[in-house]
Amino acid sequence: MKLKIEPGWDLEPVRAVREMFGDDLLLQVDANASYSLTDAPRLARLDDFDLLLIEQPLADDDLVQHAQLARRLRTPICLDESIDSAAQAAAAITLGACSIINIKPGRVGGYLEARRIHDLCRAHGVPVWCGGMMETGIGRAANIALAALPGFTLPGDTSGSSRYFATDLTPPFELSEGHLAVPAGPGIGVDPLPEVLSEVTVSTEWITS
Repeated sequence: MKLKIEPGWDLEPVRAVREMFGDDLLLQVDANASYSLTDAPRLARLDDFDLLLIEQPLADDDLVQHAQLARRLRTPICLDESIDSAAQAAAAITLGACSIINIKPGRVGGYLEARRIHDLCRAHGVPVWCGGMMETGIGRAANIALAALPGFTLPGDTSGSSRYFATDLTPPFELSEGHLAVPAGPGIGVDPLPEVLSEVTVSTEWITS
């Protein structure tokens, strides 16, 4: 379970969820860069709740302060918006700015760069997980394949199609006991549904050589 937090809405909701669901629940929080380093004492109080991670607590362009914060927390820091390339991931790992990385292919420029970040993190023993950005079934299929790589050892937030779309561009992805099956077909493993694609297409252009 992931909770969004911000100054003034953090300790109380986390405490309530932990008390309701118990210590066995994998619980993480996402701050979306809403804190500053002066909030370190309050963020340190989240250590009491045995969180899986705290995601992007500080500004996305400040790896140095994330490294300072990491030394003051027991809770692992995960970087999201700060990581837009393998080079940035390498800098974050070297500085000690994080111990977990969220890889979003759409944010880092595609699947080749996402694979580079995965390989880098795996070589350094840094767990990764795959974040989604409301993709249709086309992007969702590729994300699931990415998340099946061996370095992705933490739960991702790619969900079933029906969470976002009444009708997807591909056959729907359905959760089974919290898991999504990796498509086994050629390419990305799925094909668009022709009738759905036709219905939502607003223009077509053929390019010939």
